[in-house]
Amino acid sequence: MLTIASWNVNSVRKRMHQVERLIDDTGADIICLQETKCSEAAFPAAALEALGYPHQAYAGQGGNKSGYNGVAILSKIPLSHIQRHHHCEREDARHISARVDLGGDALTVHSLYVPAGGQIADADLNPKFAHKLRFVDAVGDHMATSHGLRDLAVVAGDFNIAPMPSDVWDHRRMSRIVTHTPIEVAALERMKRSLYFVDALREVVAADDPVFTWWSYRASDWQAANKGRRLDHIWVTPALKSRIATVEILTDVRHWQPPSDHVPVVLKLRTEAELETAAGTHHHF
Repeated sequence: MLTIASWNVNSVRKRMHQVERLIDDTGADIICLQETKCSEAAFPAAALEALGYPHQAYAGQGGNKSGYNGVAILSKIPLSHIQRHHHCEREDARHISARVDLGGDALTVHSLYVPAGGQIADADLNPKFAHKLRFVDAVGDHMATSHGLRDLAVVAGDFNIAPMPSDVWDHRRMSRIVTHTPIEVAALERMKRSLYFVDALREVVAADDPVFTWWSYRASDWQAANKGRRLDHIWVTPALKSRIATVEILTDVRHWQPPSDHVPVVLKLRTEAELETAAGTHHHF
């Protein structure tokens, strides 16, 4: 079993003890982080190596922007082909990828942080919203040109879009709010179609079952109000669909202090050996 966790950590240095707790709780082989909020020079590489993740890929911003964005991939398995991707002519540390060799098969892992898009859901009035839409389209173009339909790939991260009615606490009300507007949902669907990605969570959780990964800091009792959104996702290429074993949202992490407003998503993939052993044969991943 291969375990991949993804979390918008909202400052990796501020929540290093929580990252350690996540490791203890999940034993993840690969961890994708978003909003690390530190420059590459300040990234806690040594501390994370000591926690069992010697193989790392990370991208951060420098100068007066070092407290923004930032993505990382931490791995127990050696990484190769590490690439930091730039979209929309901006170098804003929102997308990094790396390859892991699993018994001869190459799996590419992407850690992605989509822009939030501001408050006004109008691309003509809000440049941030316009950039978000362009960014999502650019990522879709990148995926379509970087991978083939038979490739093994995982894209994990904070997509800042809740695509399904059950991904928000009130579909009718939230359809006018950034993260759940029809234009954003359509953009994310285009990105999904770029490689016919499979939404791993919705393979194991019914489409009409409400599931959230984000709750606003503004709610004094976020759990009682439960006005959440599913902004964090793990997608896999069709070649990995049959290997999805479990997907878990670690809701209790929202209680950890000081809290991130996001909680981790954890995917477990069966190896080919596990699939074929069950069928009476034996192979590698």
